Amino acid sequence: MNGSGRWRRDRLRRAPLYLCTDRRPGREDLARFLEEVLAGGVDIVQLRDKDASASQLREAAATVRAACRRHEALFVVNDDPWLAAEVDADGVHVGQDDPSPDQARTVVGPDRLIGRSTHDVAQIDRALAEDCDMLTVGPVSETPTKRGRPGIGLDPLRHAAAVAGNRPWFVSGGMAADTAPTVLAAGGRRLVVVRALTGAADPRAAAAELSALLAGTAARTGGAVADGYQA
Repeated sequence: MNGSGRWRRDRLRRAPLYLCTDRRPGREDLARFLEEVLAGGVDIVQLRDKDASASQLREAAATVRAACRRHEALFVVNDDPWLAAEVDADGVHVGQDDPSPDQARTVVGPDRLIGRSTHDVAQIDRALAEDCDMLTVGPVSETPTKRGRPGIGLDPLRHAAAVAGNRPWFVSGGMAADTAPTVLAAGGRRLVVVRALTGAADPRAAAAELSALLAGTAARTGGAVADGYQA
């Protein structure tokens, strides 16, 4: 059933394309934008908006949740497990300076997903021992969405590919159709995308291009997306 713990984890296993978006202030087109990218192949939408008020986040969350339900995609809230539970998100994503996965689990319960940011080999290894359902690894390159955080390069990706086993992990940091091939060659199979979709003139076409790229890599390697897990 859409929204159950089993459904969420099954859907995660089949999810290579992860969008991180704000509420698109000044454009007032969040619902339309989400319809386009979800139709194009986005599997997970994370709502991340550091400048929004609590009421603005709740309003945007309702829009994201509804769009994701229509497209059978996953909806994740950034940083705040209490908000994730309140707005009935599918999960929460926590950084290294946020509540730990164990702390988040006490809030969101056993049926919601927990994601964990990692930025180096030690954090990857630690996250694999934590109570989280997925990891993000990055940023590979420095990006405006994470100002002041240097790019980590490709070596942590190679490490994640070697040790993560069946734990889904996503690569972040300047991911787009022209930067993804290098990341995929280093062992990545799932991407977190921001500007390549939020700034696209044709979001649906941009999402479809990335989705096809990921599916093609999975088919060639016999890896990630047939059953959702990396080999």
